[in-house]
Amino acid sequence: MPRVGSGGRTAVWAAVAVGGVAAAWGIGIERYLFTVRRHALAILPAGSPPVTVLHLSDAHMAPWQHRKQHWIAALAERVQPDLVVNTGDNLGHADGLAGIRRAFAPLRGVAGVFVHGSNDIVAPSPRNPLLYFRAPSERAHAAPLLDTAAMNAYFADELGWTDLNNTAAVVEAAGIRFDAFGVSDAHRDWDDLDALPAAIARIRRPRLFRRTVPAALTLGVTHAPYRRVLDRFVELGADALLAGHTHGGQVRIPFSPSALVANCDIPLDQARGLSTWTHDGRTVPLNVSAGLGHSIYAPVRFGCRPEASVITLRAVDSSRGGPTG
Repeated sequence: MPRVGSGGRTAVWAAVAVGGVAAAWGIGIERYLFTVRRHALAILPAGSPPVTVLHLSDAHMAPWQHRKQHWIAALAERVQPDLVVNTGDNLGHADGLAGIRRAFAPLRGVAGVFVHGSNDIVAPSPRNPLLYFRAPSERAHAAPLLDTAAMNAYFADELGWTDLNNTAAVVEAAGIRFDAFGVSDAHRDWDDLDALPAAIARIRRPRLFRRTVPAALTLGVTHAPYRRVLDRFVELGADALLAGHTHGGQVRIPFSPSALVANCDIPLDQARGLSTWTHDGRTVPLNVSAGLGHSIYAPVRFGCRPEASVITLRAVDSSRGGPTG
């Protein structure tokens, strides 16, 4: 076996040092650097007031994560949202709901909608992170079930949010009617896209002796942004799409426009932030949140700070004849 010279040893030790510093940053610092990612979309009907949407995703909450809980709780005052869209994976531990309660309590009474990620239903399990580079993660066998019913009851009964798992609903925020539909976690094949047309028709059906006001906007909400889901949402008339799941890649090359992995089939350059999705002749905005947390078995963020998205919806610029960004 050839001997490694002094120059080679220096390079090896330098690589080890750089790796150690990167690991220390990602594990000890960046995963606590919560940030707000702001966007603006001019897609409401002309003359509409602005609407502030707070998009939360992938908290993966464990009860001891007090810094994350306090930061999320402060968003209610900092952002003053009109509408909350929660795209799932709220729980990261069997007792995670206690932390979710502390984090979301100030949002009580704010209009909201939610869908499930897999970690709202089954507990996380250890995985080899290198396998994400090969293909989307496989489901764990015999994973313990979480108390999804208690979480749903908290969201619906205490916060006043609307469950969109494989269904549709009408939501009012800032005096504006939104039609919204969503699916449960497509990563686990829990999405029922065939159920949506009837659900959408039901919320739009004229009611006897009541005037039906058309929605200003239709939202499509999913945890995992698989292409089949996004395409179907566009076909069903969604004007904007919101998703999570990807963690923005969680570990990225700093300043790179693309994630290294997305854990689904979305293009890697659309695994975080605001972009557009085109299907069947229609192009609509797509926001994929990089999320607020991580699995307790992979406590790292590098080049991808944990985030909440704030999307300001504004009226179209009628002088220009259409939507502006």
